[in-house]
Amino acid sequence: MGGLLAARALSDAYDEVLLLDRDALPATPTSRRGVPQGRQLHVLLDRGRQVLVELFPGIGEELTARGACPVDLHGEVHWYNDGHRMRRAPSDLVAYGMSRPLLEQVVRARVAALPGVRVLSGHEVTGLLTTGDGTRVTGVRVVPGGPDRTEIAIHADLVVDAGGRGSRSPVWLAELGYPGAPEERVEINVTYVTRTYRREPGQLEGLLGALANAVPGRPRAGIVAPHEDDRFAVVLSGVLGEQPPTDDEGMAAFAGSLFAPQIGELLRTAPPLSEPVRMRYPASVRRRYERLRRPPEGHLVFADALCSFNPIYGQGITVASLEALLLRRLLAEGGAGLARRFYRGAARLIDVPWQISVGTDLRFPEVAGRRTLKVRLVNAYIARLHAAATTDADLGAAFLRVINLVDPPTRLLTPGRMLRVLRGPRPAPAPVRQVQRHPA
Repeated sequence: MGGLLAARALSDAYDEVLLLDRDALPATPTSRRGVPQGRQLHVLLDRGRQVLVELFPGIGEELTARGACPVDLHGEVHWYNDGHRMRRAPSDLVAYGMSRPLLEQVVRARVAALPGVRVLSGHEVTGLLTTGDGTRVTGVRVVPGGPDRTEIAIHADLVVDAGGRGSRSPVWLAELGYPGAPEERVEINVTYVTRTYRREPGQLEGLLGALANAVPGRPRAGIVAPHEDDRFAVVLSGVLGEQPPTDDEGMAAFAGSLFAPQIGELLRTAPPLSEPVRMRYPASVRRRYERLRRPPEGHLVFADALCSFNPIYGQGITVASLEALLLRRLLAEGGAGLARRFYRGAARLIDVPWQISVGTDLRFPEVAGRRTLKVRLVNAYIARLHAAATTDADLGAAFLRVINLVDPPTRLLTPGRMLRVLRGPRPAPAPVRQVQRHPA
């Protein structure tokens, strides 16, 4: 998705855009090796939806016609934050429930139809081409698919690395003599299991989704979201060594231990339509390329290759879409120093979602990291807000707009909202159930 979004931005400024993918790309929405998380539940935050509509007009209607399900995130979802059931209300926060392969297929078709864009599947990038002094990247070395695996050179004015968490740019740049970008790493050790179930009227008390988050002392979470073909996708997750099971009885028991009883009920009653798929995610990683004194020109690191977020918060595609808007704007403005300008702008885009995900993970005492006074105060305030949002729909709406990256976090700190939060009920400690842990 990062590469597709980057290609969309580049198509406005360049006569030719080559999109190189190591996989043989499927003609239909199908999971593939190069996107190992493709079979997991995906969430496109409302801000990401807005940007996709801006970049690809009419894509919402196209996704709906392909079976995606629009969801009012405040009015049609059971939210249990820290065990507190958020009061629901109609809103303009909209997500599309769909599988990752469907979203990717629709976006890829849109990108491939753009003038000057060519998608080359089965092409593995093996290194960078540079000027003699190494100050500028001038292309890539590529091994194409097929029987002849002879490495070739592809020259370019700009190379964008959207290779995801496994980006090779740190190795390639080190080979050119560049110092490594400083990294921030937060170990959270998430394990999550996704499975699809038949979606029928009346499930989830008539709503279209449910969410229960993990809390200290109870490191389990679950999310339900609609998919195309009349399915619900359910993800069960655990942090810090908690392992969701993959057998029917174990999954139902795990879901039954969550704060949201609707998730357990769904797993006890709905027929499964796929096998469970497990994935592990060890740590959130942010590469601070904006701190390099002289990044090479002609080369950008993009999307998950720049910052890989804890997937439980669903931020990755939305942040990549915002980076695409930034790149498009910088290219339209012109001028020298694109790499430095992009990294500085991307750092500002990443700051808020990084603070949200890392700050939330630092609630767990087992997670290593610096807990500043700001982090402790924000976490205490949000805990109070969740308790108050059980009766105050405006507070719930404000929280959802922040985590969907529509509003800045400061919108939670207006005088009126702060007063209602502080006057509201104090959050009781989350109950800890004695539950059986399942081996990996």
